[in-house]
Amino acid sequence: MDTVRLIDNEGAQRGVVSTREALALARSMDLDLVEIAPTAAPPVCRIMDYGKFKFDEAQKAKESRRKATNVGIKEMKYRPKIGAGDFDTKTRMVEKFLSDGHKVKITIMFRGRESAHPELGRKILDRIVEKLGDLARVETAAKLDGRNMTMVLGPERKARAKSETTTVTDETTTPETATPETTTQES
Repeated sequence: MDTVRLIDNEGAQRGVVSTREALALARSMDLDLVEIAPTAAPPVCRIMDYGKFKFDEAQKAKESRRKATNVGIKEMKYRPKIGAGDFDTKTRMVEKFLSDGHKVKITIMFRGRESAHPELGRKILDRIVEKLGDLARVETAAKLDGRNMTMVLGPERKARAKSETTTVTDETTTPETATPETTTQES
């Protein structure tokens, strides 16, 4: 290739110049000559610090990966004859998963003659939704799959933002609001 369309390090068009001249200009600035559009006629080249460019691209990719939310699906299994204490414990865990931003698949497992009474499983699912209230929204309604009844809950956006702000305000203690247990005495 004899000539290239040159863009300098500030992004200004330098026009069509010879390849040797473009390389000499890049070397004089202590920068690199990078071919941007090889299929154009003449090819487009840019004068830049290629190492810095690669670093900045890696930083942008890292930042976008960090901002991307990883929504996992957690699962909690219940039985139709679950006790009150077990129900409360499992439901608290479901609440924790939802507040962490995960989706939760709730499975009611039927055994033997229990599968003849799917209304018992539906009652449990309704109690879970009622107890979680505005923290969760039903993404997949309850359905019976053989011996299991499943339902998927997703975190409610408004409730999640509200819970994050309350935890921040709960953790801050000013001297006026400090209780005797939280204050320290110097001896």
